[in-house]
Amino acid sequence: MVRDQKMNIRGVANCLWVLSVVSLLVGSVQGRRSFASVKKPDPNNAAATARWLVSQNSWGVLNTLSAELGGAPFGNVVSFSDGEPGKGAGVPYFYLTTLDPTAQNALKDQRSSFTISEYPLGTCGKADPENPTCSKITLTGKLISVDEKSKEAESARNALFTKHPEMKGWPKGHDFQVYKLVIEDIFLIDWFGGPKPLTVDEYLKTKMSLATYRDKSVDIL
Repeated sequence: MVRDQKMNIRGVANCLWVLSVVSLLVGSVQGRRSFASVKKPDPNNAAATARWLVSQNSWGVLNTLSAELGGAPFGNVVSFSDGEPGKGAGVPYFYLTTLDPTAQNALKDQRSSFTISEYPLGTCGKADPENPTCSKITLTGKLISVDEKSKEAESARNALFTKHPEMKGWPKGHDFQVYKLVIEDIFLIDWFGGPKPLTVDEYLKTKMSLATYRDKSVDIL
């Protein structure tokens, strides 16, 4: 009887393994799943696409200039938020500690750039991340710390903690503080033909449309 029970358990385990493999294969055939909560704008609308990329993403590569590396660029994967859901203003805020080289570098030289890709959102279909139809944006400017007692810092923390709840529990002794990127230039690729002309003013004045919200688990074929 014990032997029969073991065989049944093994049989169930094998069935579950087969089902998981089939599920993965089906997913790979159908394409990646979309986790964007807002529909991607028309590629001809550069400002809307740029704001969409920033509002929908949760992480990117933040580049600073490293004094320890002789002024060489140093890229670091960081989490960010440009505002609470539906209230993003386009300015990326970060929660950084001076125990990390990124904040250390910014305090010595504020020149920075921040790169975000559409690919993590799952809306590029089967396109390679470098394919021009898979949008990417680089915001260049100055990375500055925000006065922790200001209303801006309070609003930024709320936005960051909403998108990244784990941040609330990060060690207090590590002295995490809010930083923001003051944007001075925008490089956007969202289709063939090179970068789209887009000024900072056009980018910041564009409003995200709440009418295009959709389910977060839409399959992109």
